[in-house]
Amino acid sequence: MSDHPVLTPDVIGAIARHMNDDHAADSLLIVQQLGGRADASAAKLRTLDGNGIVFDVTLPEGTAEVRVPWYEEITERGQVRLEVVRMYQDACARAGIAPRGEGEH
Repeated sequence: MSDHPVLTPDVIGAIARHMNDDHAADSLLIVQQLGGRADASAAKLRTLDGNGIVFDVTLPEGTAEVRVPWYEEITERGQVRLEVVRMYQDACARAGIAPRGEGEH
């Protein structure tokens, strides 16, 4: 998974569970808009590291791995949420849809 000192396997697992259980639609939107896979029908966070986030994606031709780089390198655990929210908001803007409010993430 990761040899990043902040992003331990336990931390990555917790983040992946949260994203996959509570934010699957957000992950799909990020993959479609920022990952270059507009044809994706599902996205599941598999792992992440200091430089990006990796999704297992369902495509018309099967499954694929899609990596989306962070806007800034992750050096602290708290940055992950900020980066994912920033990605979500950017993906919404690119898709022309309104993002949820801050308390709804």
